[in-house]
Amino acid sequence: MLSQNQKPASSSTWLKEWTPEKETFWSTVGKAHAWKTLTVTTFNLVLAFATWFMVSAIVTRLQGVGFNLTTEQLFWLTAMPGLAAGTLRIAHTFFIPIFGSRHTITFSTLSLLIPAIGWGLAVQNPATPFWMLMLLAFAAGLGGGNFSSFMPSTSLFFPKKLQGTALGIQAGIGNFGVSLAQFVTPWVIGLGAFASMTGGSQTFHDKARTTEIFLQNAPFVYVPLILIGAVWAWFSLKSIPVKANPRQILGIFKDKHTWVMTSIYLMTFGAFSGLSGAFPLLIKTLYGGFENAPVPLQFAFYGPLIGSAVRVVFGMIADKTGGAILTTISGLGMLASAIFTSFYVTPKSLDEFPFFVAGMLSLFFFSGIGNASTFRQMPVIFPATQAAGVIGWTAAIAAYGPFIVSMLISATIAATGNTVAFFYGIAAFFLFNVALNWYFYGRKGAERPS
Repeated sequence: MLSQNQKPASSSTWLKEWTPEKETFWSTVGKAHAWKTLTVTTFNLVLAFATWFMVSAIVTRLQGVGFNLTTEQLFWLTAMPGLAAGTLRIAHTFFIPIFGSRHTITFSTLSLLIPAIGWGLAVQNPATPFWMLMLLAFAAGLGGGNFSSFMPSTSLFFPKKLQGTALGIQAGIGNFGVSLAQFVTPWVIGLGAFASMTGGSQTFHDKARTTEIFLQNAPFVYVPLILIGAVWAWFSLKSIPVKANPRQILGIFKDKHTWVMTSIYLMTFGAFSGLSGAFPLLIKTLYGGFENAPVPLQFAFYGPLIGSAVRVVFGMIADKTGGAILTTISGLGMLASAIFTSFYVTPKSLDEFPFFVAGMLSLFFFSGIGNASTFRQMPVIFPATQAAGVIGWTAAIAAYGPFIVSMLISATIAATGNTVAFFYGIAAFFLFNVALNWYFYGRKGAERPS
């Protein structure tokens, strides 16, 4: 979809020449600049994911500090960042050819200040109306949208033989931002050292205890990091002159494999992102009523942490084994994990909690495999002129995962009082996608083996 335009660009923003496929250029000029670009962009992508998922960590504390919100409203708040992210990713797919890497990454990173500062102010006032919280939750999706411009930007800087490695590193480490948001929150909200700058404490009421916390620290902690990332991007990054062919962009939608891979990636990353957003609130909803109930964020961050680490490792494995076989393993593993987890979502005691967590962590593990293998498949299935566009499109649709998953969970609880049907439903979806992958890409004589 994107091709380099070698016309000289005489400005501090645009590179005059970029030919990474030429060995001499790569070894003398390109290599160092490409890896620096990857480092800066990945740092900012971590912040984007952390901002995207910070709402999933904050909502578990809102009722305890005085917000009068129902369980359904809490799931709506976890869903909104996904709705925004999917929509914004579609727009981000076109940013690099128009604005270039330097401007896109700098100003996309600065946009994260909107939800970070907004949530920091909102959580200090329990009278903040629900509609305002919904707007701020939607704004958190700005971070989710960044993926679909940051990744195509990075791919431009590397030769084809290294694009899989570079994108695997960036996507995997970027996904760690989800765990960062859920791991850092319980720690920073207990810090009163910066109260003079961030505001006073809130009294948090739990079944077993009452404590003083600084919930505003959870979003405010990202403000200085966002500023550092944006300044770093502005002074370190350059843009490669590229052009987009509208016919090639629209051509991906005429290929049935675009829609097949969209469904398959919705299975892997859609489940990863959706369950990452819902996991803390699921723990609170399903097991929060017991005496000495588990603290959701002490366990929830392990899920996206495992999925992110697996994505990095299996990105390299997929280069050797091919993607289709790993996607099949991923789908079957997710299917088995979903069915296993369904037995522990109507608990009679806390004794069932370790099994519920084990089932969820297994879902994250296998989703991580699939997130890596699908990115290996798409450049093989599609010609080079379309692969980037397909990756951007599938990433956009899969980013709706938090919205879809949270809404399905909320609707299932409202209809049945539990989440058993939800886990059966996603198991059926996983089976459907395993069949698609095997038929089109994995079986002997497949239409496009990958």
